[in-house]
Amino acid sequence: MISITPPLRIISLCLLLLSTISAQAETVLRVFIGGAAQRPDLFRTLADRYEASHPGIRIEIGSGAATSELQRKYLSVLLNAHDPSFDALMLDIVHPYQFATAGWIAPLDPYFGEEREKLLADGLPVYRQTNLVKGRLYTLPAVTDAMFMYYRKDLLAQYGIAPPQTWHELETAAQTILKQEKKSALQGLSIQGAPIEGTVCSFLLPYWSQGKDILDANGKLALDKPAALRSLQLWKGLIEKNVIRRHVAEVKTGDTVNTFKAGNAIFAINWGFAWGVFQNDADSRVKDKVGIIRMPAMQDGEHATCLGGWQWALSNYSRNKAQTADFLRFLASPESVRYITLQGALLPPYLSLYDDADVQAIIPWLNNAKPALMGAKSRPLTPRYAQVSDVLRISTSAVLAGSLTAEEGLEDISRRLERILR
Repeated sequence: MISITPPLRIISLCLLLLSTISAQAETVLRVFIGGAAQRPDLFRTLADRYEASHPGIRIEIGSGAATSELQRKYLSVLLNAHDPSFDALMLDIVHPYQFATAGWIAPLDPYFGEEREKLLADGLPVYRQTNLVKGRLYTLPAVTDAMFMYYRKDLLAQYGIAPPQTWHELETAAQTILKQEKKSALQGLSIQGAPIEGTVCSFLLPYWSQGKDILDANGKLALDKPAALRSLQLWKGLIEKNVIRRHVAEVKTGDTVNTFKAGNAIFAINWGFAWGVFQNDADSRVKDKVGIIRMPAMQDGEHATCLGGWQWALSNYSRNKAQTADFLRFLASPESVRYITLQGALLPPYLSLYDDADVQAIIPWLNNAKPALMGAKSRPLTPRYAQVSDVLRISTSAVLAGSLTAEEGLEDISRRLERILR
């Protein structure tokens, strides 16, 4: 009698073959999402949802250094070597232009039809500059952010002072309150002045307010020296009048947050995350006392603030470009962005979500944030942004420290930018 049952060894070989075929059929997409501040935990949930509806696709999330600058350096090394380790990248909004012009990220236009214009139309106005490079779509929004002017609602109300609309009004308000309060720990305005990225924005805020930019439409240097000098002189004047503390050249982002949270500043400039710290930290002394206004303008100037946030990009060295682009479409969809907004209380990049009742409940200061975001501007869009940033932060910090006069700082900025951007 002949047995028709396959030998155990043959069964094992068949199972191994089927397992190999299945593994080969699975597509793994690797996504870089920076550090904990970019909330990879929330995006992991979205990745799980995508996997559930896309059999054969597996998403792996990788992370790197905590700061934007260290992440840029890490990714630059990988991509300069044409490394295919990551298919998709989450980039600080100041970096895509460099990555696109270096050929490290791929244009998304081949994968997006009508959606391209729909997403751009619903996004913040500034995204038409930051997401497009020479007319081609290179990035999609993940979350947005900006620098905001926080102020003590209780103190301004106590002294009958309206929220300031100009820097001169802020100076007057701060001096009035400081004179009345007579508290040695209280300062008028806390800004970042250490040689960090936030200090690039400290230089740009009053400069932009005068209707000026660092680069022209062709990416060439267009530094307006009189406007730049007035920008530096504004901060020097506020230091001399004791509105800003003299140690400001040592102040970093966290220092500004902690100073305001402790009730030791009337006004403070910081990013959007600070609101949650002021409202939710157990040791906050300003809970329910915080207001937000548009960044003050120079006299007869315009309100402008510094855009922040993160963007999705497709690695030019991905071996699965079409599949990755589809996943990025999912991540950048209004539905996915709404989930991230609600779960993380992160500012959404789409204007339609600012009218969403559930979003407004999670971010009660949303209506105050929107006017500031509508005036948000991008830091210089140049492939040499890292060098431009170094110039602006270091020279501005030196002026604030008093080691350079405003005039010397301006000449230092002008000379070094001309060398970098010639």
